[in-house]
Amino acid sequence: MRTIIILGPTGSGKTGVSIKIAKAIGGEIISADSRAIYKGMDIGTAKPTKEEQAGIPHYALDLVEPGERFTVADWKSYAEEKIKEIKTRGHVPIIVGGTGLYIDALIYDYQFSEQKNCSDRTEVKGDYLIIGIKWNTPDLRKRLVQRIEKMFSEELYSETKTLAQKYGWDNQAMKSDIYEYAHKYINGELSLEEAKEKCFYEDWHLAKRQMTWFKRNQEIIWLPLDKIYQYVIKNFSK
Repeated sequence: MRTIIILGPTGSGKTGVSIKIAKAIGGEIISADSRAIYKGMDIGTAKPTKEEQAGIPHYALDLVEPGERFTVADWKSYAEEKIKEIKTRGHVPIIVGGTGLYIDALIYDYQFSEQKNCSDRTEVKGDYLIIGIKWNTPDLRKRLVQRIEKMFSEELYSETKTLAQKYGWDNQAMKSDIYEYAHKYINGELSLEEAKEKCFYEDWHLAKRQMTWFKRNQEIIWLPLDKIYQYVIKNFSK
């Protein structure tokens, strides 16, 4: 049984399509998102809610406190363990995320030790179906704008305040992406529109970096979002 990987830039629709696939084929989802590992960082990382998870088991969410050390090697070891457990249950592991280094460490079987790190990207080590979500630039930019409009809310401001009170604003995990701009808006350093605009450009630059990383991998099958479900259902067991 192959392990399915659904990857793509931020805001590309990975969460929704992966849950739909998991419900159809008996899948369980392992997040490959380097920010979703943090406890309490829910709205700002677009972590799927319990309702959105629709009863599908999700792993690699809320693993550590913001700022706590959690390395690529830690994630790889965790993901490999969960893949084995999922397959033992007769279910299908589905890796979902946009952190390219996490995904490469798994599929190319990077080796980590105190002495050296071995990261050879020449050959995929294992049986994976690797699907990338393809968007044209205008449509992806529009999706990011819409997501930011939705995320800037009283719930986000409350979450930002809670995180700042609990972990302190010097915590590096929160000094990027939406929390930084929500914090500045709350403190009156930015207007709401300025905060949203800065957040959009942060997300857009992240999306471009992610795509640059993924384009180096010739194993990825790139498909539009609306084609992915049928393709995976047809091909995951081959």
